[in-house]
Amino acid sequence: MRSVIDQLARQLWPPRCLVCGMVGDCAADRELCLACHAALPWNRHACCGCGLPLQAADGGALCGACLQRKTRPLEAVHAAFIYAAPLDRLLPRFKFHQSLPAGRLVAGLMADALQDIETRPEALLPIPLHRARLRQRGYDQALELAKPLSRALGIPLLRSALCRHKATAPQSQLDKHARQRNLRDAFRLASACPLPRHVALIDDVMTTGATLEAAARILRRAGVARIDAWVAARAV
Repeated sequence: MRSVIDQLARQLWPPRCLVCGMVGDCAADRELCLACHAALPWNRHACCGCGLPLQAADGGALCGACLQRKTRPLEAVHAAFIYAAPLDRLLPRFKFHQSLPAGRLVAGLMADALQDIETRPEALLPIPLHRARLRQRGYDQALELAKPLSRALGIPLLRSALCRHKATAPQSQLDKHARQRNLRDAFRLASACPLPRHVALIDDVMTTGATLEAAARILRRAGVARIDAWVAARAV
């Protein structure tokens, strides 16, 4: 009976696309229309070290910059999308304008992109916000992505393993080297509980990778053998 009522409700009040406002995809029960879904900039062929898009034939390999690096704190980077339309409308709404439905939509799309990854982590760790930024924003965008991802993919969520004990300037206002200095000693472990050998850090957008790598270094020092990054979008 409940299923019949739900189907009737979707027919009478179909979901609206969060990008353009048209009727959403009722079959998938998502707030995204078929046209906007077709326009999604999937990042299917990318460097496995930094997530930058590559030619189709080279997808899954390392780009030239990653080949030249002596050490890489992140074992693998998986970015579901390139940061382009319509993601460049959805993610700011989610991150800066309290649109949690946009976050749930992005998390569902991330789960679609990540469900077939061969080597799955033992746990997901969202990149934490500093408590001052959390009070200002009201929610942690990485955690709001990680929760539905954890449920959809059946991977445990360690929501409090890391903390951000240093209030840093917004990364978007800094260049690559300033970002690295800005994040020095920004993270620490929140408890002495043992961590899994393989974890994936969750964040919304990867630009230079400075935030993810700073968190990964802390986990490496704690004995985590493999750290991946799963992000919604990769800036290019």
